[in-house]
Amino acid sequence: MGLAAVAVAFFALPLVGLLARTPWTRLPALLGGEVLLDALRLSLVTSMAATGLSLVLGLPLAWLLARAEIPGRRLVRGLVTLPLVLPPVVGGAALLFALGRRGLAGAPLERLTGLVLPFSLWGAVLAATFVSMPFLVITVEGALRGLDGRHEEAARTLGAQPWTVLRRVTLPQIAPSLVSGLVLTWARAFGEFGATLTFAGNLQGRTRTLPLAVYVALESDRDTAVAISLVMVAISLGVLVLLRDRWWGAS
Repeated sequence: MGLAAVAVAFFALPLVGLLARTPWTRLPALLGGEVLLDALRLSLVTSMAATGLSLVLGLPLAWLLARAEIPGRRLVRGLVTLPLVLPPVVGGAALLFALGRRGLAGAPLERLTGLVLPFSLWGAVLAATFVSMPFLVITVEGALRGLDGRHEEAARTLGAQPWTVLRRVTLPQIAPSLVSGLVLTWARAFGEFGATLTFAGNLQGRTRTLPLAVYVALESDRDTAVAISLVMVAISLGVLVLLRDRWWGAS
């Protein structure tokens, strides 16, 4: 119990320090500032878009890793989980070399479509997706591997098509894991900093999300940095607690 209490204090102490440093009398004015509102809007748009993109790409990938026998599956799984241990700045640099204007895929993409990803909102979305999608893939793959296949087999025996089995049997059974993976993906995307800074830049009103706004404010206005940090903590903690109660059955 003693060590557990120390662990709880270890996580709680930074939050207490943040609350103690909060300029409560100036907080309403700081929260209504243009810098914070722009950064909040960009963070919400970026994190939600990254979560949606992770769902579209990550769900089939998780199914492939869990159910299909493909050559090099271990290597694929290693590539998928690499962003979890890779420094985000390195991930952003890799994205820049691959999708930048002179990048391996970025140069032909710009020639063919005129689309420039670095230092754009879409660049911020891709950076957030790169670092957050592994949470969804790992969570859903684990759920699919642990799923009792008898219900799916029974549905197929009764003549259900593969899409019907997936939609009516498989997805409902893994729904809690899918939602938990989406929440973790969103939380990671919402707090993304390094890859976004390296690949998408730090442009006010364009790519400056809340973490980047904190980074800038720490150099010039500590009160604004604290206010933005408090907003991030409140949003992230509120979403995680509410959805944990709903999907994990925690008290």
